[in-house]
Amino acid sequence: MQKRQFIAAIGAALMTTGLAQAQTAFPAQQPVKWVVPYAPGGTTDVIARNLAIGMSKELGQTVVVENKPGAATIIGATQIVRSAPDGYTVGTADSGTLAFNPAMYRSLSYDAQKDFSFIGGLGRMPLVLAVHPDFPAKNMREFLAHVRSQPGQVTSGSSGPGSPLHVALELFKQRTGSNMLHVPYKGSAPALQDLMAGQVQTMFVDLPPSLSMIKAGKLRVLAVATPERLAILPDVPTMAEAGVPGFEAYAWQGFVGPARMPAAVVQRLNKDLGAALAQPALRAKFEEIGIQPMAMTPGEFGDYVRSEQKLWSEVIRSARIQLD
Repeated sequence: MQKRQFIAAIGAALMTTGLAQAQTAFPAQQPVKWVVPYAPGGTTDVIARNLAIGMSKELGQTVVVENKPGAATIIGATQIVRSAPDGYTVGTADSGTLAFNPAMYRSLSYDAQKDFSFIGGLGRMPLVLAVHPDFPAKNMREFLAHVRSQPGQVTSGSSGPGSPLHVALELFKQRTGSNMLHVPYKGSAPALQDLMAGQVQTMFVDLPPSLSMIKAGKLRVLAVATPERLAILPDVPTMAEAGVPGFEAYAWQGFVGPARMPAAVVQRLNKDLGAALAQPALRAKFEEIGIQPMAMTPGEFGDYVRSEQKLWSEVIRSARIQLD
């Protein structure tokens, strides 16, 4: 009996200590810096700035977004991992930062598995296979027949080498045994412009920059790379329905800090991030433009990152994508 009482007392003490640590995780009234590894105005920036507002209210202190674009997110990622692990410098790390770069670069200024504290998910953008409206194929069966009849001749754009749009194309080619000519651009905007103009014939696109073009009939979507149909595009089949089973692809983003952040700080940031993601107005705004909120515990997000690293590193190595 005494032993059980002693264990219960220890457990209560630890719980009280943990709550106290979480409540005092940010004792100094200084801004929390949120590093975004892209230029202002894009989807990544929009997600961060909207969530920073909500998190500022939850934390009771200002969360300031700082844009550090360049070098396939490496500049921003490096700033995060070299910061003090006190929670006052955190940031966005996306599928490129955590899942693609380790396989595409022989040497990186960070270790994607060891140099970050995984705090939680932010959002993910489903990818869809789009074609110019005049493209002869009207469905996936016709599309694959057309591509296979002209190996290496059908052009497929992307926002750049090693981007989510590029690696999704490589996964599609590997899963379907098809061969298309990759045409990389410097960003989504010029690639989408050329797709609408018919300069390239097809492209995997994420929804936020392309949804208005799809709804206006300037692009035609053959399939969505999600396990279920999207409410925002209810008439478009999934890849599985269209004849390409097991194909899923997203551009996703997560919330990270430098390694060795105290557990209480990670938990506090995750809690306040979850509260911001749960706000009905924010969820409605995200879903309206094709962003799926991705609330996760730190452990769930870490597991997700590792599974994505495994999947995409195999795709990248098979496609021999090397950027240095």
